[in-house]
Amino acid sequence: MALTFPPASGDKHELEAAGAFTPKFDAHGLVTAVVTDLKDGELLMVAHMNAQAVALTLETGIAHYYSRSRDKIWKKGETSGNLQTVREMRTDCDQDAIWLKVSVAGHDATCHTGRRSCFYRTVTLDNGQAVTTITDDKRHFDPAITYASEPSRQD
Repeated sequence: MALTFPPASGDKHELEAAGAFTPKFDAHGLVTAVVTDLKDGELLMVAHMNAQAVALTLETGIAHYYSRSRDKIWKKGETSGNLQTVREMRTDCDQDAIWLKVSVAGHDATCHTGRRSCFYRTVTLDNGQAVTTITDDKRHFDPAITYASEPSRQD
């Protein structure tokens, strides 16, 4: 029997207290997931989860997300070998966001570009224009080799 989540009661005090986990999925059936590295707190990625992804994550201990671009469940690291083992899952006060603290296997990289974090650029103003600058260009793996058999796949 698959894990399911009851709807939130609407009672703010009940929602904010300990008890039933009742994620507040948006109109598309998704909740935002923020992912950090357990060992140093580095922000690795932000993704979305549907009820199935949340259930699979809780049941297996491996992070699963919902890929909006592929319109399917995505087991993070399945192709690259950089599986995310969930060490702690938290939810915010109104249960519309999830925070995963993970250990990353393989190359210790999360981004499909081969970098440790998807947040490898800074955004600044330069002559009145917003520009990005790469601040972490260390590649932990070569995406062209890792994803060669799945050119549209990026995990």
